[in-house]
Amino acid sequence: MKRNTLRTSASAAALLSLALVLGACGAGNEDGGSDSGSGTLSGTLNGAGASSQQAVVAAWKSAFQTENSDATVNYDPVGSGGGREQFISGGVDFAGSDAYLDDEELAAAQDRCGGEIIEVPVYVSPIAVVFNLEGVDSLNMSSQTIGAIFEGTITSWDDPAIVADNPEATLPSAPIIPVHRSDDSGTTKNFTAYLEETSGGSWSAGEVETWPTPEGESAQGTAGVIDRVKATANSITYADASQAGDLSTVAVKVGDTFTEYSPEAAAAILEKSAPVEGRGETDLAIAVDRATEESGVYPVVLVSYAIACQNYEDAEKADLVKGWLSYLVSSEGQETAAADAGAAPIGGDIADKAKSAVETISAS
Repeated sequence: MKRNTLRTSASAAALLSLALVLGACGAGNEDGGSDSGSGTLSGTLNGAGASSQQAVVAAWKSAFQTENSDATVNYDPVGSGGGREQFISGGVDFAGSDAYLDDEELAAAQDRCGGEIIEVPVYVSPIAVVFNLEGVDSLNMSSQTIGAIFEGTITSWDDPAIVADNPEATLPSAPIIPVHRSDDSGTTKNFTAYLEETSGGSWSAGEVETWPTPEGESAQGTAGVIDRVKATANSITYADASQAGDLSTVAVKVGDTFTEYSPEAAAAILEKSAPVEGRGETDLAIAVDRATEESGVYPVVLVSYAIACQNYEDAEKADLVKGWLSYLVSSEGQETAAADAGAAPIGGDIADKAKSAVETISAS
């Protein structure tokens, strides 16, 4: 099996494919110029949130601060839950989150902002199931098998369920060591949502942002679980694919075939998904269809959001937030996310709506 990987750079062929997806992003920019801002912004912008965004935010910051030399963007990858909490409390100007605001958080965020909020998807990323097993580069697994591993009911690498889907692999009689996030995590929420919807009950803890069981090992943040798996033989975890590095990965069963992760396969899920009902025009939360059985779609994904206020008291702050988010949803920002972090770009109607939502940011 040839394993697809997301590295910190994309091949020319992949970039060409992604450019087709991005075409709609720049359709309204008829003069062919930049749609990411004026390059004259100044001030300091503080954000916090998803550790999965750490790699892409670093790339975005570099480009944005190069264009706006008097602006500084700080981002603390504390985790999605922590980022939303800090934003709601007024501790940061914006949040990055791999889970959209729930109804209670939305009401609290509107109170903080004194009105509507901006919640826009900034990229789609596969959640890779990665493992460290000597001599094995890739494995096929169904969601039932993955759920049972993280539930703790499949405990050995030579379990019949794993062997049946990988007849050519040499699987040791060694204990499986699951590794999960120790912090409130949007990646955890998306991963367990996938298991809840598709595992047929092998995962019984539901959709959760905080890992519900003490079994296995835990680590802080995306980098933490990746480092733990690298250092631990026979271990397995779930993580934003942009940080999977050289670890071995799982192809998940979709319908009757096994699908490896890729930006294109992850982006395809948006075509099968719908907006969350009851949200305002500037809140573009998406209800992902994780149970799809369509070939070529990778359903273990996270949709990563930027969250901000629609209005800020300070005009300079409003301009800086607007400029930053405008860059994130622009064609340039999406190309950077694809090339430097392996993310699947937001395109088409969703990209147009995201740009329109960001354009409403202003000073009170």
